[in-house]
Amino acid sequence: MNTDFKIHVSDLLNESITNISPVSGGDISKAYRINTPTNSYFLKLNNAPHAFRMFQTEAYGLELIAKSKTIKTPKIINYGNFGDSSFLLLEFIESKLPTSEDFKTLGKQLAKLHQCASNTFGLDLDNFIGSLEQHNTQHDTWIDFYTHERLKFQLDLAKQKGLLQDNECPTSSRIKTQLQSLFSDVKPSLLHGDLWSGNYLIAKDGMPYLIDPAVYYGHHEVDIAMSKLFGGFGDSFYEAYYNYFPVEAHTSARIEIYQLYYLLVHLNMFGRSYYGSVVSILKTYF
Repeated sequence: MNTDFKIHVSDLLNESITNISPVSGGDISKAYRINTPTNSYFLKLNNAPHAFRMFQTEAYGLELIAKSKTIKTPKIINYGNFGDSSFLLLEFIESKLPTSEDFKTLGKQLAKLHQCASNTFGLDLDNFIGSLEQHNTQHDTWIDFYTHERLKFQLDLAKQKGLLQDNECPTSSRIKTQLQSLFSDVKPSLLHGDLWSGNYLIAKDGMPYLIDPAVYYGHHEVDIAMSKLFGGFGDSFYEAYYNYFPVEAHTSARIEIYQLYYLLVHLNMFGRSYYGSVVSILKTYF
């Protein structure tokens, strides 16, 4: 981080900076902790062409979740461009390892978030899932939204990248036919959209925070599917959550189908190591 940018951040904060240290864990952006005499802040930096829009939509998602008054997100200090980079500046949340009670609180608060409803599936703007564009064109039915804006978009991208062959990818009509019986009576819920273990924090006082959202209105089980994809959260999280949204007859099948979207995203971002998992789900359901 160069001196001019440090001065710029100090001016935005209206505070002198005492220390800047790198924070690990981000695949996409560089991350830093910034200390001042009285506060700590979290800074993301990225020089990709789409970085400003990525941070702009991330801020929008954080605000949308915060406005629901169901679960906390870090306060947004500022975002913008400086030189050839874009940045997002947030409050820094001092975090700790979650206890069973913390997971219970997270499960309950996530369920409250999912009770925030909409008339349509999608969102009034597109955003990002990781570094990939996530299209949120609004649809009246979940089957149309999930087919066109989630699976078909990622399948087509995987074909363009040479990661999947045409005969491995179902058509839109095939997807809809296979999902018809599984996707009945789904209502739009406000989703985090990318809820793996790296995208929540438990503050020192036990309060959950959501970070790095990819928000839209969709089926509440999507967040649960992502939470289980890379190891899962604590048992008390799911027990608390299912008090609000009980497991249904087709939940386990839908979980796999929702994980397919995230596996396709990982295939398109990181390559062939996710190919086997993607093809296995495609063969099972389509």
